[in-house]
Order: sequence, then C-alpha cells, then structure tokens
Amino acid sequence: MHKLALDGGTPVRTKDNFLVFGAPVIEEPEIEAVVACMRRRWIGAGPKVREFEEEFKKWKGSQHAIALNSCTAALHLSMLAAGIGPGDEVITSPMTFCATVNAIIHSGATPVLADCDRHTMNILPDEIENKVSARTKAIMPVHFAGRCCDMQAIMDIARQYDLLVIEDCAHAVESRFHNQNAGRFGDIGCFSFYVTKNIITGEGGMIITDNDRFTEKIKVLGLHGMSKDAWKRFSDEGYKHYHVVQAGYKYNMTDMQAVIGICQLQRVNQYWQLRERIWRQYNDAFAKQPCILPPEPEPDTQHAYHLYTPLIDIEKTGKSRDWVLHALTAENIGVGVHYIPVHLHPYYRKMFGWQKGDFPNAEWIGERTLSLPLSAGLSEKDADDVIEAFHKVLVN
Repeated sequence: MHKLALDGGTPVRTKDNFLVFGAPVIEEPEIEAVVACMRRRWIGAGPKVREFEEEFKKWKGSQHAIALNSCTAALHLSMLAAGIGPGDEVITSPMTFCATVNAIIHSGATPVLADCDRHTMNILPDEIENKVSARTKAIMPVHFAGRCCDMQAIMDIARQYDLLVIEDCAHAVESRFHNQNAGRFGDIGCFSFYVTKNIITGEGGMIITDNDRFTEKIKVLGLHGMSKDAWKRFSDEGYKHYHVVQAGYKYNMTDMQAVIGICQLQRVNQYWQLRERIWRQYNDAFAKQPCILPPEPEPDTQHAYHLYTPLIDIEKTGKSRDWVLHALTAENIGVGVHYIPVHLHPYYRKMFGWQKGDFPNAEWIGERTLSLPLSAGLSEKDADDVIEAFHKVLVN
C-alpha cells in the first residue's frame, strides 16, 4: 500500500486537481438561460419563477408549489402558515442540519428531538410517539441522505394524535416511499435547491401542498406580507396596487434562480441514474473495508442518492472519523460530515438543556459518519480516485 500523504507520501490527486465535495453540474442550457434572463432584464421574481413552480408541482403531483429562496425559508413559512408558534412543540430528528431546528425556533415553537435509527439514520416512529405531549403540534420528519422515513408509521401517529406533518425533503427531491413522492404524505413538503443538492438553483427552495389556505398565507408571508406578487405589479397587464396585510419576509425566489431550476428539472432522471451508479460502485468497492455501508433502499421505495455516508468502524480501524477526514483531505479528496447531531451543538445545549447521552443512536452515527463525493458531475476517474483514497486511508 502506498504511503499516506499525511506521512509524506504522494496523494491520490494533486492539489490543483482537488476534488471538491458537492460540486454541482452546470450545463450550457443553464448558462444560456441565465444570460437570456439578464438580457430580458427581468432578474427578480417574475414569470420564470411561476414557470418553475408550474413544472415542479406537475412533476410532484401537488395542487400548489411556491418557490422561495431556501428550504429554510420553506420550513419557517410552513410552520407560520399552519399556525405553529409559541407554546407549541414540533418533533424532529437530531440527525439533521441546524436549519431544521432553527426554523422551528424562529416560528416561536420548541423543537423536541426523537432519536434516529442507526441503520437508516432516519427518525424512529416509536421515538416520535414517545415524545408526543399535549403541546405537540407537528412532526417534521427529515428524509436523510435521500432515504424516505417510514411515512406510513409517521402518518399513523399524526392521525392518531391529530398532528400536522411538515416534511423536510432537502435531501429527497427524487425520493419515493410506497410509490408516493416525498413531500406528498404530510400537509406540506419542503425542498432545497442549494448548490450541493440534486437539483440546484444556487440558493433556493420550494414548498408543495394541496392546502389552499396554507398556500395563500405562504405567498403573502414570503414577499414582505404584500397582497400581490412583485411580478404582477410590474407585468404588461398594467400596474397593480398592493397592500401590506402582514409583516412578512423577503423569502422569494428570483427569475435568475428559477431558469436554472427549470433546466435542471429536465435532467433530473438522468442525474439520478448517474448518482445511483456511483453509489453502487462505492458499495461494491467498499464491501470488504472496515466501514459500515449505507444500506440498500427498502422495497417499494426510491432513494434520491443525495449523500453517500459510510460509517467508520472505529473499533476495527483504531482511527477516529476526524482523522479519516483529515487524511482524505490530504489526499485531495473533498469530504463532508452529515451531521454532528443537533443536540451536541453549544447553542442548543444551552438553550434546551440537551446533553451528551440524550440521543445515543444519533451520537453513535455522529462519531462515525462522513460523506464522500456523490454528484452527477463526477467522472469515472473521479469516482476511482475516491475509492483509491478511501481504501488507502482505511487500511494503512
């Protein structure tokens, strides 16, 4: 085995060829669409946003789609539209990005965490039910890495206790559970188009729902609390007066973002197939390595293959996850961590009194997990370099 770069050996890739984690695929149609948008000089919220919304809701089979500037904004507005606020509790997973919990906090509600499964990394329905109280207003399942939560069990709990369900689908744009799209089980589904996601707009998000009342509230709250959309005010139909009916937020998507999303959506299946191939290539290559591989998708589901998250077998290797991260970076392979469990971050520990030991499954994952590059933009050589570097780091 070749000497590790950390020990003075030759890295798998050169520094000027560093493999960036989560680099998006940007093709000529996106570039041309953005340029055309700039030539039209309509770069704010306009007709292309509406077109993206129409295409997305058609794809998802929802009655409504509302484009916003992030999934965080989508989660926040979803709770406000549903009337969630001070005195309410929202149950979610500790194995998620801080945005999930922050959106609950910004609504005025209190986040309540329910531990996740070590195998799927998704929230456990039994743990959700254990956390339901008289103050519980909603469940916010997070479809981790592109694998759907057990939505049948979660919806059974929601119906039993009359709870709202707001799905965090940031990782799950193509995900399906029992032949139904992620985001279509609960009252609202929230999606991300951040630069590392499967469909990107640079920054951006989308809400889907069948609820007319929620939709109207979200549209108003998402654009300063105004009664008319900005693009309608200045359209060729003639100027329309608006009225501020609530103290809203500046959460709208722009046409420059939307035209990227429109192009990306046309290639969503192609990109999914490319990521599936790499995901399976990794699983085959690492089958005999001292790590725990992501499990196969469950029957009658579709995994979005957003993240590839092996767990380091620290007992077998004698190496910490952080050492492996450092060693892979030295080999010029970009890596990520998804995630340090929410309850271990200083702010939340201080705010909610959460402590190490509260959610043992999430902590077990959090000590071992890392994310390897998984993108439709990876070449065969890129994937081979990731395999070589990971093998080199684990067995040396």
